[in-house]
Amino acid sequence: MKQKRWMGPVVFAMVGVLCLLFFIQGGRDTPETLSYPDFWFLAEEGLVDKVAMGGGDMWQVTLKDGAKAQTPDPRAQDGKERLLKLNIEVQERESAGPGLALGAVLLLALLFFAQARDRGAAGLKKFAAVQVDERVPQVTLKDVAVPPETLQSIRDLADFLKEPRKFGEYGARAPRGVMLYGPPGTGKTLLARALAGEAKAPFFAMGGADFVQVYVGVGASRVRELFRKARKAGGGVIFIDEIDAIGKKRDSANDEREQTLNALLTEMSGFSGEDGVIVLAATNRLDTLDPALLREGRFDRRIEVGLPDCAQRLKILQVHARKKPLAPSVSLERWAEQTALFSGAQLETLLNEAAIRAARRSGGQILECDVEKAFCSVTVGEDSPRRMTEEEKRVTAWHEAGHALITRRLLPKARLTRVTIIPSSRGAAGYSMSVQPDQLLHTRQELMGMLCAALGGRAAEEMLLGWENVTTGAANDLKKARDIASAMAGEFMMGESGDAEEDKKALLAQAMEETRRILSQNLDALEALSDALIKRETLREEEIAEILG
Repeated sequence: MKQKRWMGPVVFAMVGVLCLLFFIQGGRDTPETLSYPDFWFLAEEGLVDKVAMGGGDMWQVTLKDGAKAQTPDPRAQDGKERLLKLNIEVQERESAGPGLALGAVLLLALLFFAQARDRGAAGLKKFAAVQVDERVPQVTLKDVAVPPETLQSIRDLADFLKEPRKFGEYGARAPRGVMLYGPPGTGKTLLARALAGEAKAPFFAMGGADFVQVYVGVGASRVRELFRKARKAGGGVIFIDEIDAIGKKRDSANDEREQTLNALLTEMSGFSGEDGVIVLAATNRLDTLDPALLREGRFDRRIEVGLPDCAQRLKILQVHARKKPLAPSVSLERWAEQTALFSGAQLETLLNEAAIRAARRSGGQILECDVEKAFCSVTVGEDSPRRMTEEEKRVTAWHEAGHALITRRLLPKARLTRVTIIPSSRGAAGYSMSVQPDQLLHTRQELMGMLCAALGGRAAEEMLLGWENVTTGAANDLKKARDIASAMAGEFMMGESGDAEEDKKALLAQAMEETRRILSQNLDALEALSDALIKRETLREEEIAEILG
């Protein structure tokens, strides 16, 4: 406030001085302007007394009779020397213009910084303000599908919020922080909302990126404001999504992020279970977080939210199908089986895409074909309008038949649900879709089967075209094969030499040899499957089983 009191008079004084200088400068009589030749004529005639140069674009000339004049400055290097030879006094002076300009610039800078300071103070308060929806969510734990152990952990937290004294009698304290971790789209945010809804507690949610701002100190202010609001509300659930934005392992590269993280750690150390506040955070990568976040007394409880199994996928599909007009022919049980490794978000997208297709054709109900097309769209993309040549169709049919035959022979637990040679919008000329069973562990034999199945397309092309004419269609297959072999050799130590790179090469060579052997022994089935693909373009599970036996 004191600064604002003296700022006004200073600004007015500077404006007055500048106006006076401009008035004085502009109020002088403008002297007669001589042309450059006329000036030198007078100079050589001895009628020029002195010349003042360096004051701008004009020379100021004083004649012998005292008259004033001016002439354009020629910027010639020998101008001064020529005048001195004519015994004319030469004066060099600095321009008054730059002084006035500098004063104007200083005045504008002063005004700018004064306003910026006021705006900055107000802006900092504005940026530090936390806008959160404090209402109690309507979703509860009945609306989520997670493993029983995860569900029990969340129920314990809800009980802490609803009946803190019950646990206090046994000397138990509520966890200060709970870290939800797992792949993207598995429902970590939904689980946090369900906790608040189950406990009928206010829900304060912000993303980690919301704390990181240009101005240093804004993030820390937002952290303090968020916790202040939660305490003022008498408790609740604070949820920080994508905490990686502020919680990664610290370095000196980002002062704002480090200040924000320190503020979060301080706030978490400063409240107890009696506050009725539970802090949840979500991340996809637990290993990237700062150790200070995960130590006891901070986020000391960790809950994995993984990909759902078949039973959980069925429940998720049933939740998202509640308000959708599914035809009786649509079997959610079948789609729960076919969507192994789908996250909850992908399952919601599947039914949403099916609903869009049904609405597009105004069918009144969502049919099985709508869900199937939506499934293909989610996994491999839409069918592409691009048409292949007959030669491309023949090569693609052999390629996909190779994948399908190896999958059928070496991975009997996998369901081969669809093989097509219709190009997709994601650049694939065709694809074979197999559904792997839900299982936690894989044997070396199963991994070798997956490796051979990935190489089946390239091996089939070799048999049809020869090594010199194989195509680029196996690029994604080869990347997948290298990833599997790399994991087997390094992560799972399933090689023989102990050298990861050498074992990786050996596994790929062994798998390719085995794939070629199986295709050679089943050449009739390979030809039959490729001929059927050329004729029908797409084969379903039953048709594939009939051809391959």
